[in-house]
Amino acid sequence: MTTQQLSDAELASQPAAYWTGVAYEALIAYIRARQAEKGYTQPQFWLLRNLSKNDISPDGEGMTLPELRQAMTSYIRPEDDLAAEAEVLLERGWLTRDAENRLWLTAQGEQARVDMASIAPAIGAVLHEGIDDADYVTTVKVLQRLIRNAGGNAA
Repeated sequence: MTTQQLSDAELASQPAAYWTGVAYEALIAYIRARQAEKGYTQPQFWLLRNLSKNDISPDGEGMTLPELRQAMTSYIRPEDDLAAEAEVLLERGWLTRDAENRLWLTAQGEQARVDMASIAPAIGAVLHEGIDDADYVTTVKVLQRLIRNAGGNAA
């Protein structure tokens, strides 16, 4: 499917599910490539974020892999292997594992999370290039409405 030479009326009849899928795959691929250039993966970043009391974790308590998988249900991809990603972080000293198989963020892991988060604005700037804030907000609102219209939760 292509948008070349399509009128606004023709674009209005395009299937949103197709375009949201194409957008999702392109955005994820771009983000993951930029993260790989910095030496980490998106799932590694998510693990650190979910274990940090300064980020997603409400209390900074350790979590098991099944608990982490559950916490990431809405955004983890089928190909993401959290066990393998956690092993890398354990080897780097960014996580530790206790006797109950709970993963805990180390001070080095917290610093790595902060460093990883610091590239997000540059990634966002590239992705938002040529899109003014009003158009972006309209797009998000339209997507939220499509989600609600389909019976989903657009919280």
